[in-house]
Amino acid sequence: MPPTNTTESLADYEQRYRELAAQLPTIGMIHSGSITRRYTRCATPGCKCHADPPQPHGPYYQWTAKVNGKTVTRRISEREADLYQEWIANDRQLRHLIDQMRQIAAKVAELTLKQAADT
Repeated sequence: MPPTNTTESLADYEQRYRELAAQLPTIGMIHSGSITRRYTRCATPGCKCHADPPQPHGPYYQWTAKVNGKTVTRRISEREADLYQEWIANDRQLRHLIDQMRQIAAKVAELTLKQAADT
């Protein structure tokens, strides 16, 4: 059943906001960027990467991100790629939570200002 008045709406929004905020400490380490798994071919004639069907070299992992306004790419190990994937997923989860909190905060501000104008 939807709330019947502004006070109940505010209480519902504030409760949801607190629920979202409670999730923040559960998020682990965060990192920006993306991970790419690549396979390559070499220039050596007769190598298996030129066979039919080709068997490219790899996988090789790369981390790419913007650092101080510049795109940085670094080759990393499979273990590092796994860690970065976890951290990047945590970063996305954090951003999603904050977006939800901002949306709720905007609604709370709107209702609070409307309530203040009505009094």
